Amino acid sequence: MDLTDLIRGLQPEIAGIRRDIHTHPELAFEERRTSDIVARYLEGLGLDVHRGLAKTGVVARLQAGTSGRAIGLRADMDALPLDELNSFAHRSVNTMRMHACGHDGHTAMLLGAAAALSKTRNFDGTVYFIFQPAEEHEGGGRVMVEEGLFRRFPMEMVFGLHNWPGMPAGHFGVTEGPVMAGTDRFDIKITGRGGHAAMPHQAVDVIVAGSALVQGLQTLVSRNTDPLAAAVVSVTRFEAGFADNILPENAVLGGTARSLTPELRDALEAGVRRICAGIETTYGVGIELHYEPGYPPTINAAAPSAICREVAREVAGNEAVKTNLPPSMGAEDFAYLCREVPGCYVWFGNGPGASGCMLHSPHYDFNDDIIATGIHYWVRLTERALETK
Repeated sequence: MDLTDLIRGLQPEIAGIRRDIHTHPELAFEERRTSDIVARYLEGLGLDVHRGLAKTGVVARLQAGTSGRAIGLRADMDALPLDELNSFAHRSVNTMRMHACGHDGHTAMLLGAAAALSKTRNFDGTVYFIFQPAEEHEGGGRVMVEEGLFRRFPMEMVFGLHNWPGMPAGHFGVTEGPVMAGTDRFDIKITGRGGHAAMPHQAVDVIVAGSALVQGLQTLVSRNTDPLAAAVVSVTRFEAGFADNILPENAVLGGTARSLTPELRDALEAGVRRICAGIETTYGVGIELHYEPGYPPTINAAAPSAICREVAREVAGNEAVKTNLPPSMGAEDFAYLCREVPGCYVWFGNGPGASGCMLHSPHYDFNDDIIATGIHYWVRLTERALETK
C-alpha cells in the first residue's frame, strides 16, 4: 500500500485516540490509563512492549532487516494541573487536569507511526518507540535514563518532536545546537531583626536587603553575561511582612535562572551565590540559599539534526522548514536523553494561536489536521536514519 494512503487510513483512528486521551488527562507519573492505552495498542500491532520504566513509561521495539543499528522516537504523555475552559465534546472530564501542551497529540502521532512502520518495515535495524511520563516539571526523561533506558534499549540516536502554536500548521523548525534552555530554581530566605516601622535603626530590615538582592540579581544578565548570549534570571516571588507598622523578621524570595549552555548555567549559579553572600555582608542579614538544578539545556547534535532537516523538507517542502529559528528559553526534559546519545528535538507547527490557543493556555487544543504530517515525518525519519544499505 502507498504510504500516503496508509496514513490517510490511520488518521481517523489516531485522531480518535488523541481526543480520548485529551478527555482523560493524567498528571506526571500518574499516566496509568494513558500508558495502558499506549501499551495495548502497541501489543496489538505485534510489537515487543516493555512497561513500567519510570513508573508509567512504555518502550516498544520494532525490528526489520538484519542491521544492528537502532534509533529512538520519543513522545511525552503527561498533562498539566489546569482547568480546561474549552467547550468541545472532547474537553477534559478531570478537574485540574488538562492536555494544554499537546502531549496527547504527540502520543497519538507516535502510535500512528508505530502502526505504519509495523506494516511497511521499509528500514534496516531497530526502532524504539519511547512513551515518556512526566515531562512537565517532574523530569520523567531523567528518571527513564536513570532506570536504564539506554542500557536496556541501546540506540545510536534519539529524536523528539513538540507541536508549536504560532508556527503554520505542518511546518517544521529544525535548529542545530541549543534549542531549549536549561532551567534552575532558587529559594532564598533572608533573616534580619524585626522591629517597629517607626524605629528602623533598631531593626535589621530584610525588605531593604531583599530589594537590593533583586536588583543585584538582574546584573547577572545585564552586566555579567555576554550580550550575544541568551540568559534569564527572574525573581518571581517576594514574600515578607504582614502589617504596615512592623518591620518583618524574615523574607523569602524565589525564582528561576535559564541559559542555553552548560558553561553559562554554571556561571549563573555562581553569580547568584556571590550576590547572596555580598548582600548578607553589606546589610548584616542572614541568607540561606537553596539552588536546585532543573532541566539542562536541550542541545541538538549535528548528525541527527541533518537527518531531521532532510526529512522535514521531503515531507513538508523547503519553504515549510525553518533552520534558523532562535532557541526558546522554555525548558524540555528531552535534554536528559540528548546528554546520553546524539539527539534532535524538532518544533512542529500547530497553526495560529488564535483565541488564546497557545501552550499552557486553558483554551489550547492540539490540531488534528497535522496528525497525518506528523506520522509521515516519523515514518520517513525512521526509514532515513535506518535506511537499507
